[in-house]
Amino acid sequence: MGRPIRIEYPSALYHITSRGNERKNIFLEDKDRLRFLQIIEDYHDRYGILIHSYVLMDNHYHLVLETPRGNLLKVMHGINSSYTGYFNRKYGRSGHLFQGRYKGILVEKDTYLLSLSRYVHLNPVRAKVVKNPEYYRWSSYPGYIGKGKESEWVEYAWVLSQFGKNKKRAKRRYREYTEEGLKAKEKTPLRNLHGQVILGGEGFIGRIKGMLRGTRIPQEIVERKRLMEHPSPMEVVGVVAEAFGINQKELLNRGNRAHMARKVAIYLCQRYTGLSNEAIGIVFGGVHYSTVSKVAARLREEMLKNRELSILLDHLNSHFTFQGLTPFITKYQISGVL
Repeated sequence: MGRPIRIEYPSALYHITSRGNERKNIFLEDKDRLRFLQIIEDYHDRYGILIHSYVLMDNHYHLVLETPRGNLLKVMHGINSSYTGYFNRKYGRSGHLFQGRYKGILVEKDTYLLSLSRYVHLNPVRAKVVKNPEYYRWSSYPGYIGKGKESEWVEYAWVLSQFGKNKKRAKRRYREYTEEGLKAKEKTPLRNLHGQVILGGEGFIGRIKGMLRGTRIPQEIVERKRLMEHPSPMEVVGVVAEAFGINQKELLNRGNRAHMARKVAIYLCQRYTGLSNEAIGIVFGGVHYSTVSKVAARLREEMLKNRELSILLDHLNSHFTFQGLTPFITKYQISGVL
């Protein structure tokens, strides 16, 4: 299975989920939950993280945390490793406690922190453990609404500030806001995820992609395709037209179906633009989506037989992978390719 990407920068906000291996329980009694919260408090003090909300279920936990120092990897490795060590020593076991790596979603604070806080606090209700979140002890929610002792390491201020300056009134309004989610059967804000790891508006997503620009994202990263910035189909057409020394209009002409440059452009559009076969077909004069698929498949077969074509495609691929077009093109305008 591909591993998730980790995006770190100062003051980033994350929704963290970690589950027990084989979905087994990670908390067997209240003392285990208390120990986990002690570890969270320790890392809050040592690494300056801000915990906006949390909930501890039997076989998983949720944290909404902010990292002013941009140190998520160190923090989460330490939290899960410390608790695993405690759990294994206490129960005489060895090996992994958690199911793979934790899931960390990068969140746009101004847009999603409030709804994400409600989503986390309603987790015990969705799991049918309690009918109202205020009755669940192992959550930051009782502290938010004045029904439990506030923890010094929970960052209540930002969420409550969205409901006014008067703290008592803000707590009441936050409770009303959360309970509205019960009545409306609120849909998870996580349905709006981009690339499985970003929760935010288009501007936020664009800024994160900009941060990743120029960064090699390994093939095994599961979100790689969606997080890479895609070239437009006309950018692909322009590069291919230059490589073959022809006019772009000639390349796009539907009547020129046998032209090698056209096949190469269709193949590269399918591989790098992120468009559907139907959309690519429209770019190339309205050809059927099945034709796009067949052209790309046949070109891959032809590359196995035609070394010069394979070399040209390697260079074109390198441009779209590394965004580094150089004047190599003309020397590959060989009769065996054209």
